Amino acid sequence: MKDQPSADTLSRYVQIDKWIFEVKSVRAIRVDDFGKPYSAVANFALNGNSAYIDGLLTREDDDFTREDYQTFVKMSQQLGLDTVNFDRFKQKQRVSDIVKVPPLHAAKPELKLVKV
Repeated sequence: MKDQPSADTLSRYVQIDKWIFEVKSVRAIRVDDFGKPYSAVANFALNGNSAYIDGLLTREDDDFTREDYQTFVKMSQQLGLDTVNFDRFKQKQRVSDIVKVPPLHAAKPELKLVKV
């Protein structure tokens, strides 16, 4: 079993008595308040340190935005994923992509002053 998650991560394993429950899929809905009609839905299938996003659907004229993408990155980081695979349609053609998930607390590049 993996190490215990930090305060910034989500555990994918829960032990109750002699059973360990492993989270293998997540359903995501875009909505302001739970129970209200949602404007987008996606399913994450988790396998090891990778996920496959399928069923990403948005309402007509309601695109998947850069902000939505960043939210998916944050969720992937909290789940401890290394890569995310997804399919999308581009110019009526299905395109598969693999995205590397940056570490949750990636070190910021160090700036150095150099004399010229």
